[in-house]
Amino acid sequence: MNTVTVSSKYQVVIPKEIREDVGLKVGTIMEIVTYGNRIELIPIQPISTLKGIFKGINTEMSRDEDRL
Repeated sequence: MNTVTVSSKYQVVIPKEIREDVGLKVGTIMEIVTYGNRIELIPIQPISTLKGIFKGINTEMSRDEDRL
């Protein structure tokens, strides 16, 4: 378990091991969520990282005939 200290400006440094595991880079935008007395920082992935995510997916659909 890693620990951090809150500075006088309420800043914390994310340990290198965690930054590398999560893939954080300078300028990464993060969402902050609180749950009671717990804080979570969630990196927001740019939409461009989703490009090609569905490549090769079968887009054919079977469809029931329309009733008149």
